[in-house]
Amino acid sequence: MTPRGGGPNPDLRAPRSPEHRSRRRSGRGLIILAVGACALAAGIYFGIRERVDAEASLARATEEAAIPTVAVTHPERGAPDEAVVLPGNIQAFTEASIYARTSGYLRHWYVDIGGRVKQGDLLAEIDTPEVDEQLRQARADLNTAEANLKLAQITAQRKEELLKSGYVAPQDRDNAAGAFAAAKAIVASKEADVARLERLQSYQKVYAPFAGIVTARNTDVGALIDAGASGSARELFHLSAIDKIRVFVAVPQAYSRAVRVGASAALTLAEFPGQSFAGALVRTANAIDLASRTLRVEIDVDNPDGRLLPGAYASVHLSLPSDAQSVTVPANTVIFRKEGLRVAVVRNGKADLVPITIGRDYGNKVEVVSGLQPSDAVILDPSDSLISGMAVRVQ
Repeated sequence: MTPRGGGPNPDLRAPRSPEHRSRRRSGRGLIILAVGACALAAGIYFGIRERVDAEASLARATEEAAIPTVAVTHPERGAPDEAVVLPGNIQAFTEASIYARTSGYLRHWYVDIGGRVKQGDLLAEIDTPEVDEQLRQARADLNTAEANLKLAQITAQRKEELLKSGYVAPQDRDNAAGAFAAAKAIVASKEADVARLERLQSYQKVYAPFAGIVTARNTDVGALIDAGASGSARELFHLSAIDKIRVFVAVPQAYSRAVRVGASAALTLAEFPGQSFAGALVRTANAIDLASRTLRVEIDVDNPDGRLLPGAYASVHLSLPSDAQSVTVPANTVIFRKEGLRVAVVRNGKADLVPITIGRDYGNKVEVVSGLQPSDAVILDPSDSLISGMAVRVQ
């Protein structure tokens, strides 16, 4: 059958041989196998890469999570003319314990506690019978010695005259002169003894050594009085001059550079609310006490009306100059380590533990007098595991 157009029918081709069909099927299998291998290799590659990327991402996340995130604050600068309040002890400007200088019995006292006296006022009289008897005996011995001296003088003069006439030997004249010199020495000794006892007798009257107030009377009429200030002696009176008072303050070492002689100070007392008493810093010990690490300072305050009493407690307000400025930080920034107090400061993305010196404690804040600057970034609530050089991230 011939199609239209006169050409042969393409569908009417001669049948292919079995070998040809087998080769064709083998080629298709190879192609399919190659495509499958490529797909498997691609799957393995992308699977491994995805796992590697995931592990790298996990490692980066772990490293980032290991870096602590911290909150920071900056120290606050103190006022240029900052004042410090310290406890002070008030003492009398001049005070003395008055003892008896002669033994006996108290005959009478004239001033009781709280009494104001002037220098030279009579405080008490002491009856000294033993001293009186010793004085009478010493005067009698002096009279005897003076009589012997006169006799020795007359004898020495006679021997001297007789020696010129040749009636006595020179040795007799020398013996008489020696006796005269010895008698003169005995008289001098007796005179000194009488003078000593007279001074003891003069101590029967006890006088005020300076003007002030009697703050204690520890004796009464008829009491036995022991002379001196030995262990058995007892203080008769205690006298204090309070027209001007001394206030002693222990200034911490951190503020020692701020203490200047001549600086003004103010005192406040609980019994005088709303009042202050002006004083002046007059002297310092110029040495730090090893036990308390403080500098002893004396402040003098005029007290003409006597309202400030010795022994009272006072709050002393001292003005600190600008060269003693400090900063304050929250109390939760301080780290307690065996090396001392530290604060953690962020520098170049890392923590740095800085040693500090603490001044005053305000409760929620503390004063740092050395170790920090207002520009430092101080870590709040630092962990106990924080060490210098550890990387941190600022929140």
